[in-house]
Amino acid sequence: MNKSKKGFITRSLHTSLPKKDAYNALHMPVYDGVAYEFESAEDIADTFTGKKFAHVYSRTSNPTVEYFEHKLKAVTEAHSVIALSSGMAAISNVLISMVEQGGNVVASNHLFGHSYALLKQTLPSLGLEVRFADMTDMEAVQDATDANTRVYFFETITNPQLEIVDLKLLSEVARRNDVAVVCDSTITPPYVFQSKQFGVDVEVMSTTKFISGGAAAFGGVVVDNGLFDYSKLPALSSWSAKFGKDALLARIRKEIFRHLGGTMTAHTAHFMNLGLDIMPLRIDRCVENCIALAAFFESHERVVSYNYPGVQGQSGFEIAQAQFSGKPGAVMTFDLESKEACFKFFNRLKVIRRATNLNDNKTLIIHPESTIYAEFSDVEKQGMGIRPTLMRLSVGIEEVGDLMEDINQALQ
Repeated sequence: MNKSKKGFITRSLHTSLPKKDAYNALHMPVYDGVAYEFESAEDIADTFTGKKFAHVYSRTSNPTVEYFEHKLKAVTEAHSVIALSSGMAAISNVLISMVEQGGNVVASNHLFGHSYALLKQTLPSLGLEVRFADMTDMEAVQDATDANTRVYFFETITNPQLEIVDLKLLSEVARRNDVAVVCDSTITPPYVFQSKQFGVDVEVMSTTKFISGGAAAFGGVVVDNGLFDYSKLPALSSWSAKFGKDALLARIRKEIFRHLGGTMTAHTAHFMNLGLDIMPLRIDRCVENCIALAAFFESHERVVSYNYPGVQGQSGFEIAQAQFSGKPGAVMTFDLESKEACFKFFNRLKVIRRATNLNDNKTLIIHPESTIYAEFSDVEKQGMGIRPTLMRLSVGIEEVGDLMEDINQALQ
């Protein structure tokens, strides 16, 4: 009998339901209820005191959401997984749970606009210090680190700069300083990136993107690889004494998540369960389209420059091959001669959709400087690498010839 590890899709499709279904359904049903009945006073008391696990109230756990968490755990081989209402909820719950007042986070200076705003504006108002650094420069990371540094936070591939951190180097710095490595891997989900192999302690993702399948619903997850000793973090030391490796997710579920209301709904989890099964098929098609579009941009006279780390000769190509199986997501950028040219191009598109999101089945385009980063000053935009000539393309699964034709006619 072959005991080799099953493939990604097989593991996702055949994750066992937590309990036997009354009707032997092949798909996990949508449990849309709020409260759950117990057989006895002893049962419900044991659940509330943590002596046993059972669903009590859907604000803290739900059977359909639990199944999605089990599926994601099966394909990531993580220690534990918790699902939340959005990717931003995942980031905020993790950082608030791991960093105490007076502690600090060293974060990449190249982040998605809303993540940057969370770290720049909201977390400092709660007493958490954030220091921004170039995460590709290990000396800069070390210089920003002190005895109160708790977390290194970054995106596996930055959006929209498409910068890639060398995770083996960063994890070495983190281990020397007893700092937890937390990454946002939305652009590089588990099919292309096994974070545990590269020293990542905690992974956050917006499941709205690749996992949901066609932008059907929005959500987020926290994936804990079980590598970090949480007794070393003041914010989690008491939780570690009680829950050990489960300290982070225990605090999120029993305190932060429950009090702030970051719950994923059962209907959302249903979409995630279906989307995860076929995610690799969509990713492969998107990456193929990106590679073909890269060659198209390379030869187009009206494109000043383009960036996609899945193509040899592009920045980050070698690291992308090593860390992401040569499939570094489906986000590309390109520059035109001016902001005015970007707007004219944008308005002429007929197939590609003018919308903000990533990894829809449809190809989407946005001008980051005038939209996602509009609230930031010119100096801040420059520091984050956001140019007025930059366009961000989230490549979908359409026939690539149709995308090329649309881009070409819009550039004329």
